[in-house]
Amino acid sequence: MNKSVLIITPIMLIIGFLAGYWLPNPKQPMSQPETSNAKRKVLFYRHPMNSEVTSPVPAKGSMGMDYIPVYEAVENQKTPTGTVTIDGVTVQNISVRTAKAFQTTLSHTVRAVGRVAYDEERMVHLHPKTEGWIEKLYVDKTGQRVKKNTVLLSIYSPQLVASQQEYILALNNLKALEKSPIADIRRGAEELVNSSLERLKLLDVPNHQLRDLERKHTIKKGLHIHAPADGIVMKIGAREGQFVTPATEIYMIADLSKVWVLVDIYEHELPWVQQGDSVEMQLAGIPGKTFTGHLAYIYPYAEAKTRTIKVRLVFDNPNLLLKPEMFAEVTIHANKQVNAVVIPSEAVIRSGSRNQIFVVRAPGKFEPRLVTLGLASDGKVAVIKGLQQGEVVVTSAQFLIDSESKLREATAKMLEAMNDNDSGQPVETEQLNHHKAMKND
Repeated sequence: MNKSVLIITPIMLIIGFLAGYWLPNPKQPMSQPETSNAKRKVLFYRHPMNSEVTSPVPAKGSMGMDYIPVYEAVENQKTPTGTVTIDGVTVQNISVRTAKAFQTTLSHTVRAVGRVAYDEERMVHLHPKTEGWIEKLYVDKTGQRVKKNTVLLSIYSPQLVASQQEYILALNNLKALEKSPIADIRRGAEELVNSSLERLKLLDVPNHQLRDLERKHTIKKGLHIHAPADGIVMKIGAREGQFVTPATEIYMIADLSKVWVLVDIYEHELPWVQQGDSVEMQLAGIPGKTFTGHLAYIYPYAEAKTRTIKVRLVFDNPNLLLKPEMFAEVTIHANKQVNAVVIPSEAVIRSGSRNQIFVVRAPGKFEPRLVTLGLASDGKVAVIKGLQQGEVVVTSAQFLIDSESKLREATAKMLEAMNDNDSGQPVETEQLNHHKAMKND
């Protein structure tokens, strides 16, 4: 029986081997289809952890991982360099979010500290037109409110006395010659009166004193100087009995029914503001009240020390609550760019002088694109160049996509360098990388 077992056992092993060789395995297909990678030419192999390390032949890394083959088809892609294609599951796992570029009006709020100042167009610096002595000050305190034509002071001036005498003589002469039969004589007398009267007006003699002079023919020692406009007396430059000349500023009067507010804004805020922007202002000295005005002027120079630009705001001040030299908190509501193409600010990858975004070309396909940015406000940034309205951009996980994009771009440049090698041999840099890889391994 032992002999039978020894004979039968080798025969059964031979039959089993032949059956396994000739009969197909039900778990395996009858023939393996040729993969697309098998039809493509392998250009080189790159390290699985470091794309800069390559090898012209299959190799293994220090951890036993095989180098990844790079096929010729990568070079022939017609998509822009650095375009990344990611499967849907990975897109979901890395939490890729997107947003659509749209047109809107960008607005911005500029907050600054301002200083209340006089309206320079409503200030009067009063000087006498002739030299003399102040006889009487009728308005002798700063801060007084005066109306137009209010009598401010009385001044004695020898020149004014002499001009009055000339005017009275001209009036008497005209009365004596008004019935002369010679027209030239009458006309000459009238011209003398007119010239004398005009001289007194140029010396700011008020009309009521001119009428008295014409009616009574009595010379007045002291002539009045009236307020030329409504306002507050801010400065008095002379007192009673003082000798004054045309160089003496005897009064400074300011109309505070409108005031200026001067504000310094930073250079990066200058593109936003423009004349006509609405402004709100609040002051610590007037709690609970908000004043509204507008931006009237942007000064054409910058402050050398602070690197700021001064702007002028205008506010109505009918109740005189706003006082010069008060400090205020100012809010300028700028509304600069109309119909700008905007995207979320977080969509932009800023690296040095380059601003890059990723545009969704198809589901899971992301194209890197350089853009020129404009103004930014409230988490949005305007795109001046590089993006059209309606295109979709990546707003999160773009740094992971950017890493893969740079890897693809480096690979494309390497392929381009290989194609430039006419001999068909690996370029010198690849040989160096190969030696480097072998050394690291």
